[in-house]
Parts: sequence; C-alpha cells; structure tokens
Amino acid sequence: MAPPRAQPVLPYSPVSRATLQDHVYVRLRELILTGGIEPGRTVTVQSLAEAFGVSAMPVREAMHRLVAEKALTNVAGRSVGIPFLSPERLADLQRVRIEVEGTAIGWAAERMTPEEQGPLDDLIAEMEEARQQGDRARYVPANRAFHFTIYRASGSDALLSIIESLWLQIGPFFNLLGASGAWGASNDHHRVMRAAIAGRDPAEARLALQRDIDDAALMLGKVLGEEAVPAPRAKRRTAS
Repeated sequence: MAPPRAQPVLPYSPVSRATLQDHVYVRLRELILTGGIEPGRTVTVQSLAEAFGVSAMPVREAMHRLVAEKALTNVAGRSVGIPFLSPERLADLQRVRIEVEGTAIGWAAERMTPEEQGPLDDLIAEMEEARQQGDRARYVPANRAFHFTIYRASGSDALLSIIESLWLQIGPFFNLLGASGAWGASNDHHRVMRAAIAGRDPAEARLALQRDIDDAALMLGKVLGEEAVPAPRAKRRTAS
C-alpha cells in the first residue's frame, strides 16, 4: 500500500490580505461615523485608497461590505455616498434604536461598576465644552464614546453588533445637528442617564435614552426638511 501523500503547505498571503481588508474596513467605518463622509457627498475608490495608503482592492471590498450594511450606497461604478435619509427611514431607525439601545442601557445600568462609570463624567464634560465652543469635531466622537461606553457594559457582544450597525446608518447625520440646539438637550439627557446608571435604575436610564433619541430624531427631521440634503450623485466628467 502506497504511503499517503504529504499535504502541501498552505500559503500565508491570504491571511495578511484579509487583515488589510479588515483594517481598511474599520478605517472606513470610523470615517463614516465621525462625519468624514458627509451626507450628500461622494467619494471614490481611488481617493480613499490614496488617503489610506493602500491599493484599490481592499477599499473596494470594504465599500461592498458597507453597502451591504446600508452604511453606504453605490452612486457610480467607483463612487459611494451616504444613503438618503427619508422621513420613513428616520422613523424606522428611531423606533429600532429605542428598543435595542434601550435594552442595552437597561442591562448596563444593572451591572456597570464604578470604575466603568468613571469615563462617563469626563465624556459629559467634553461634550459640554464642545457644545459651548460649537466644536463638531469634538462633540460627535465624544457623544459616540459616551453611548458605546454604556452599551459595551451591557455584556452582550450580539447586542453591541446590532447597535453598531444602526449607528452606521444614522451616525453621519448627527453631524448636522450642531447648529440646531440639539446638543444642549442631549447633554441634559446624558446627565440623567449617568445618574440613573449610578443609581442602578434601568427604567430611568431607558427613559432618558428614549428622550435623547426622540429629540435627536425630531431635530434631524427639521434639519433635513430645511436643508433638503440630497441623495449623493456622481460628479459629471468634463471633457479633457
């Protein structure tokens, strides 16, 4: 009987390639969440590849993943933008966020330790200072950090993944709220959430979060109606 053939050694290149794809995907997600791609604006594969210092392939694959997650929409063959936020879609995201994020903050209120709660005070102070200075570049990331510090404390990776998907769809539009006065009301809700968590009061924490989400949705509806942020469109090419 012939001895079994030795199995060929698997190449290592696909591992590094996948790692690069994941890295670009994470970078692009952060760009979306922090307002680097504004509603109504388009970006190309080439511009992102140059910005990230990579080839077009991992950027294109990251775009495909984010289009599937409804965080981006195809505008042309090599361009993407933030999907248009209709009143119906805004209302749908509002309802789902209240249910899902409300569950997360309720669980977090029951289990957050004083050490885990500590950063919330610094983030509230950061948001208040950013509000006073009208500094969107500071406020938006601090707001996200505040919420996700709480959501991570829920102890559910599955729930956190759902919330991240929701924020990818709604997060870019938070950048439109700076001039609406919504930041002041949101900071008030954040303080109530913080106090409810310190007091281990899940119901009060959920109520404060719901008010925060409702107020933001109301202001977004007004801003989008007034500014009429368009769906992203591909730029016309000029003859050379």
